[in-house]
Amino acid sequence: MHLYNAWLPPPVAEQTKKEKDSFAYVVKSVKELWRPDDPESVYSTLKWISVIDLFVKAKSDLPLEDVGTLVDVGLELFLISQNKLYAQVRWGNILVKLLNKYGKKLSLKVLWRPFYDTLIQTHFTRNTGPEGWRLRQRHFETVTSLVRTCRKFFPSGSAAEIWSEFRSLLENPWHNSCFEGSGFVRLFLPTNLDNQDFFSHDWIEQCMDLWGSIPNCQFWDSQWASVISLCIKNYDFINWECFLPVLFTRYLNMFEVPVANGRGSYPFSVDVPRNTRFLFSNKAIIPAKAIAKSIVYLLKPGSSAQEYFEKLVNLLEQYYHPSNGGHWTYSLERFLRYLVITFQKRLTHEQQNMDEKREAELYLGRSERASFVKVVLKLIDRGQYSKNESLAETVAAATSVLSYVEPSLVLPFIASRFHMALETMTATHQLKTAVTSVAFAGRALFLASFSSSSSKIDDLGNTDTFTDLLLISLSNALLGMDANDPPKTLATMQLIGSVFSNIYLLDDSENGPSFMPTISFSDWLDEFLCRLFSLLMHLEPGTVLTEGMQTSATSGTFLVEDGPSYFCMLEILLGKLSKPLYNQALKKISKFVKTNILPGAISEVGLLCCACVHANPEEAAVDLIEPILVSIISSLKGTPVTGFGGTGISDASVSTKAKPTLSPALETAVDYQLKILSVAISYGGQVLVRYKDQLKEAIFSAFEAPSWKVNGAGDHVLRSLFGSLILYYPIDQYRCISRHPDAVILEEWISTKGCQNEEQLLIPKWHVPSDDEILFANELLNLHFQSALDDLLQICRTKIHSDPGGNEKEHLKVTLLRIDSSLQGVLSCLPDFRPSFRDGGIEDIGCSSFLIAGASGSTIGSSELRGKAAETIHVTCKYLLEERSDDSILLILLIRIIDALGNYGSLEYDEWANHRQAWKLESAAIIEPPTNFIVSSHSQGKRRPRWALIDKTYMHNTWRSSQASYHLYRTRGNTSPSDHVVLLMDDLLTLSLHSYETVRAFAGKSLLKILKRWPVLISKCVLTLIESLRNPSSPEHVVLGSCAILATQTVLKHLTMDVKAFSSFLLGILASSHHESLKSQKAINELFVKYNIHFGGVSTSILRTSDIPNEPNFADLVSQIVSMSFDTTGLHWRYNLMANRVLLLLTMASRSDTNLSSKILSETAGHFLKNLKSQLPQTRILAISALNTLLKESPYRVAAEELDHSSNGNDKSSLEEALSQIFQEEGFFNDTLNSLSHVHIISDADSASSRGNHGTSFQSLADKSITRFYFEFTALWPRTPSWISLFGSDTFYSNFARIFKRLIQECGMPVLLALKTSLEEFSNSKERSKQCVAAEALAGVLHSDINGLLGAWDGWIMAQLQKIIQAPSVESLPEWAACIRYAVTGKGKYGTRIPLLRQRIMDCLMSPLPQVVATNVVAKRYAFLSAVLIEVSSPRMPVQEVEFHDKLLEELLNNMSHSSAQVREAIGVALSVLCSNIRLRESFTPLHTQEEAQNNVDNSSRRESWHKLLTERASEVAVNIQNASQFDNLENSAEITSENGISNDDSWEDIKWMETMFHFIISSLKSGRSSCLLDIIVGLLYPILSLKETSNKDLSTLAKAAFELLKWRIFPEPHLQKVVAVILSSANDPNWRTRSATLTYLRTFMYRHTYNLSSEDKRQIWTTIEKLLIDNQVEVREHAAGVLAGLMKGGDEELARDFRDRAFREAFSIQKRRKRNLSSGQSSASIHGAVLAVAASVLSVPYDMPSWLPDHVTLLARFIGEPSPVRSTVTKAVAEFRRTHADTWNFQKDSFSEEQLEVLADTSSSSSYFA
Repeated sequence: MHLYNAWLPPPVAEQTKKEKDSFAYVVKSVKELWRPDDPESVYSTLKWISVIDLFVKAKSDLPLEDVGTLVDVGLELFLISQNKLYAQVRWGNILVKLLNKYGKKLSLKVLWRPFYDTLIQTHFTRNTGPEGWRLRQRHFETVTSLVRTCRKFFPSGSAAEIWSEFRSLLENPWHNSCFEGSGFVRLFLPTNLDNQDFFSHDWIEQCMDLWGSIPNCQFWDSQWASVISLCIKNYDFINWECFLPVLFTRYLNMFEVPVANGRGSYPFSVDVPRNTRFLFSNKAIIPAKAIAKSIVYLLKPGSSAQEYFEKLVNLLEQYYHPSNGGHWTYSLERFLRYLVITFQKRLTHEQQNMDEKREAELYLGRSERASFVKVVLKLIDRGQYSKNESLAETVAAATSVLSYVEPSLVLPFIASRFHMALETMTATHQLKTAVTSVAFAGRALFLASFSSSSSKIDDLGNTDTFTDLLLISLSNALLGMDANDPPKTLATMQLIGSVFSNIYLLDDSENGPSFMPTISFSDWLDEFLCRLFSLLMHLEPGTVLTEGMQTSATSGTFLVEDGPSYFCMLEILLGKLSKPLYNQALKKISKFVKTNILPGAISEVGLLCCACVHANPEEAAVDLIEPILVSIISSLKGTPVTGFGGTGISDASVSTKAKPTLSPALETAVDYQLKILSVAISYGGQVLVRYKDQLKEAIFSAFEAPSWKVNGAGDHVLRSLFGSLILYYPIDQYRCISRHPDAVILEEWISTKGCQNEEQLLIPKWHVPSDDEILFANELLNLHFQSALDDLLQICRTKIHSDPGGNEKEHLKVTLLRIDSSLQGVLSCLPDFRPSFRDGGIEDIGCSSFLIAGASGSTIGSSELRGKAAETIHVTCKYLLEERSDDSILLILLIRIIDALGNYGSLEYDEWANHRQAWKLESAAIIEPPTNFIVSSHSQGKRRPRWALIDKTYMHNTWRSSQASYHLYRTRGNTSPSDHVVLLMDDLLTLSLHSYETVRAFAGKSLLKILKRWPVLISKCVLTLIESLRNPSSPEHVVLGSCAILATQTVLKHLTMDVKAFSSFLLGILASSHHESLKSQKAINELFVKYNIHFGGVSTSILRTSDIPNEPNFADLVSQIVSMSFDTTGLHWRYNLMANRVLLLLTMASRSDTNLSSKILSETAGHFLKNLKSQLPQTRILAISALNTLLKESPYRVAAEELDHSSNGNDKSSLEEALSQIFQEEGFFNDTLNSLSHVHIISDADSASSRGNHGTSFQSLADKSITRFYFEFTALWPRTPSWISLFGSDTFYSNFARIFKRLIQECGMPVLLALKTSLEEFSNSKERSKQCVAAEALAGVLHSDINGLLGAWDGWIMAQLQKIIQAPSVESLPEWAACIRYAVTGKGKYGTRIPLLRQRIMDCLMSPLPQVVATNVVAKRYAFLSAVLIEVSSPRMPVQEVEFHDKLLEELLNNMSHSSAQVREAIGVALSVLCSNIRLRESFTPLHTQEEAQNNVDNSSRRESWHKLLTERASEVAVNIQNASQFDNLENSAEITSENGISNDDSWEDIKWMETMFHFIISSLKSGRSSCLLDIIVGLLYPILSLKETSNKDLSTLAKAAFELLKWRIFPEPHLQKVVAVILSSANDPNWRTRSATLTYLRTFMYRHTYNLSSEDKRQIWTTIEKLLIDNQVEVREHAAGVLAGLMKGGDEELARDFRDRAFREAFSIQKRRKRNLSSGQSSASIHGAVLAVAASVLSVPYDMPSWLPDHVTLLARFIGEPSPVRSTVTKAVAEFRRTHADTWNFQKDSFSEEQLEVLADTSSSSSYFA
């Protein structure tokens, strides 16, 4: 049994034993309801789902066989109800919960294929149903999480099947299907034991290659990182060593941080289509979790992963520093977090499975643990004082976990950090952080100091320092309580709570060990209380309260609002004090409370008293409760009374005209004391019976007082008193029971898992009400509930207050307040209404009257009393609405009472939810992780102090009591709600349409709770509300109220099942256009949008209504709506749009019913086709969406296998007749194209809305959500990445093209004929918007693949296309390029089938242009060709396409020096696509057929040579250009040179050729195709470096762009050697600008390739850079120093140390010579070089102070006397050193000697830091 259930209050715990039977009954009921032969029966099982959820949340003990049965039924149900999304969502979610909880114990086998089919059918096909996107989104999330949960049950062989299914999708990395494929692999691939045979070294290698095929794409990286991390975790038999360099290179480069002042994110990342990103979403952009998991599981004894990890941390640590924050901080914080969490999980697992021999040698030993902790401490050290709060918190929590793993490293670190924070008092946030980390590690410090066990580790050093640390922190905690610094105060309180949670008993006795030998505890306590009192006296109260209802005792200040640490600290402290100390504290507190009145700190002082009472009610009652009571009663004696409090009305006070009042001072004082009393007695219990009469008197006099403030305070006391008397709550919660076995003075903490044997000892003591208490409570109930109800009835019936100025309002207020107060106090102890049974008679079927146990206290009163109250309130409500409908206070009180009466248990639920919020971030201070190496004791779960577990049990009980009877009657067919509930619901319905917004909101909330519990009532509600929408005379507030309730999910869900409500809802909304006001229109619009988003289809019961006589008929409903949705009806355009949208939803919903669907389909499809030429732009767009969904059958399409002999025996489409009548009308297409062209809005700047959004500029959000499915989950077009800038921002809408395509496929050739003339006319039009439509229509035609299309191509289409290619106009180029791209797009889901006309279109484009044409036509043709090339599926090209590539390649290579820049760019782009296509195909396919082999012989030589040709020519050209520009600079005489400063024609040709080449590089890096072209990119590295700063502006701009992209490219092994060689030679280039550019490149290159470079390469690169320190050009020297400083930060320790020592020696010897005034014949360059080397060493450690640093800095400072540039280098370096060490200079300066400090002081005028 779960601990929380074992510890429940005894009466409830007894009941939980019946839960097993009731669960069995639930399982039986579900099985009976589900009939596999009737898929509709799934709907009747849904009502049980929330009940099953109850058992899971209640942590009940359920028999495994029942759970197993349920899971089997659930899975079967889930897979059969394929198109019932809502049912699948509900069942899927509950299955995930059950499998997560019981999965390890069940033996299941689940197949993967059905899940995949469900996903494909619902989310990846064009045949999407009508469901709203919110439902689809939830459905996708449910299915994917179900797959993740079931992966471990996939039988053996599944992995192989899954891989073979998705492997083909990954073939073409430049098609979007590969992203889907990677998403599916990540989702489905199981890594369980059954499938381990599938995973092998070769397979991992294959994965790594695939991963590398798309560079710089976050989505791709995270999919593969997750797959690999699962393999690493589960399969240790694979030898991972050889993969480490590649893996760590990937991991390092996935964190997008700014390297060497570069950009912090990919300059151009590969774009993943929106719906793929959305479907396979991952919360974080960078998969920090997967990376951390992989690294932790790669660590093994003897593995080199630890070194790699260390290097990774060395490179990343600088980005954790507070001064280096940025968008990367989030992913770095996650990384640290998951490193620690995963590490802890791994240790826990290993500690529990120590016996398994096979794995034991792979477990982490002591040294591995220590080295891991040491590395992570670096990150912790940097991030500790981060300004980013989540990072600071993560760091503190990480420290806490690690301190149990490796105390000898972590605890001294915490101690030193704490002392450091105390010294630097300037930065207060440091102190807060340091205090938090001591609080989090409190228990570790205690265990390290006091554990007596043998396992105490010697190297913990002197444990006394830890005790001292705790002492210092506790004494500092007293100073830390400061009303002006909330964060610090809360941190301090958390610390005190944490420290005392560990201690068994706080005592000052002489005998026995004490935990703080050096200080007397009673003195500390006195000091603490003094500080606390002064803090309370200086608190600034929070917001000023307005008159009205406030729920809490007050709104507190930060101590109460910002988390539970204040109250916890008091509870722990007072609960653990020994008797004498408690009495000492109580005396002081009592004195403080008696002498002060602090209205600003009511809840704070109240909680202080509450903690005293909770710790020891007997004592505290005498010293606290009694004095407060006496004082209240005496204060109110003799003040005027109103007589509303229940003592009868004194006539004297009514007749006087002047209203009696209290003086403000008295009012405030009494209010304060009553409120404190109310909080103090919360846990009084039995003791309060003693003060029965005083309490009654105090409450009476409070309600009688003529002040609303005091009445309100009286309400708090009554409520609190009820709770204290009759509820169950723990007592003695903080008293300790068991001591820690290793350290006697500490308390032992408990884990909820696996402590069966000790449960009985530890069970908490509960307050179970005694008879006296129940008696007292009943008495109070009579006084303030029953009598108040009678008063109320009397007021409403007899209107006693006749005089106009009368006190009726006051009297009503107080009477309602008393009723409310009683109800809020007794919660669910007053029994619920009894439901009525349809068969008459109250029957009780054993099991079904009990589901789970739960009660919040003992029962008082009776169900009849609740009923009486409901009737009285119904009368009152009527009266108030007639007489006082403008009094919001009265109405809100009334609503609260109705809520408490009608929604049984909801008050407990609210309390549980609020408490859950307060504890949401459960502090690490009270958690001891399961693995504890300080005292080697490991448990199964986290351990917590007993008081925290009791607290959780208490909340668990509160939750149970709110749920125990909630679902009891929902699942039974024959019960209906009690008549009282119906009365209350009617009242709420009226109130929810009230004219005050607050009243509407309150009533609406309460009404929904009732509807949720009793769905039977919804129908009635909907009909009433819709009536008010239809009624033209309804005022605005009624419309707003109705919309607010109709738009809730509870109501919308119900509509799908209920015919009457459904049809009246739709017609009602469409008939509500007469409400003029803006607010009403907005509300109706939002309601409609919500309906769309949550639309869940229509149940078959509604579709079948045509047979039932007096029910609304579905077919009639449709025709009614059709008649409303023509433009001619004169409806407002938005209503016209809504009508059309409803029509579309109904049509799609009716598809499942074959009798209806054909009739409705033909009616609506024709209707939407006509709407294409509607006058209303939105309606046109909707029509497009609709036609794309409705035109489905396409009988005229040529099937793939019929290409040879075309057959004409096609079946006709069911829609053909209806449609052909319409489109054969005269001028139909002309009008249509015309009206569609208005949708294309082309702005002047041509920045028309981005691709795929339909001219969004004229649509508001709400309209958009109606016109489109938010997610057109259809395969979005284009299916290949787009990056080409030439294409511009096209306004080509693939949806439009798709309609024409569908229409042609549906109705065949007649459409083509009808379309021909309009198409020709529009494509020759001068207006761009008309050309856009023409392009879309033509694209649809070309891609339609119907019989007869080839004839039409020869007849007129080809000529038309040639005209378009040769047309001189350019501005519509993007649309026509898109049109061609659409026409050649591959068919089928993954674009692999070739469309009919692709080859014809290629031939047409390849035919040469006429001799004389404008250059922009040439550019246009190349742009069209690129569009074709992008869409070709390269791995599987047929012979004709290969020939096309070869021909085109030759043409492009011959034209590379074309005279027009635009053409050169087009050629560069086309070439990059072409070459990568050829390469990819070569990597895939050996030669296939005979004819291909023949072709190949001729082409192979040409095909092989092109890349050699390109790279060799590039190097020559680069040298020529450089020489030419130098030559020009030399003879800059009177020669007339051409514009770019270059005279001869050859070099001009060279420059043009080079520009094309740069376009080629930029395009291949941007498009993600660079993986195939690496050899060419390496060959062009030198030209890019050398031409970055050339005199030709255009060329150098291109070179710079290419350079920026190159910085991010990672080169794998064979190419890496070449790159290093190029770098080494360029670093010695005669041109200094090239040398400088090489250095810039080196900074990022070394960072990205840290793991791949061999040590020999690294050494060579270091030596080369060192040589550049004495370069003859100053800029190069300084640059080299910067690069070296960067390399030393994260490079190899060996090389760095060697370099530092050499630099120091060299500079030292120069310095010595200078002293002796020997002018060492050294050039200034070599001296500058030596100084720069030292400066580089100094700057390479920006925040630390290693032992060598003081000497280096001082030596550097001694060069201040040298001439420039040495002098400026020294000043800059020392200033930078100062800036980075300023924070910690206070104690870092101790590393320097006096003399060194003086030398440093001389280098700058401002010597303040160095005093």
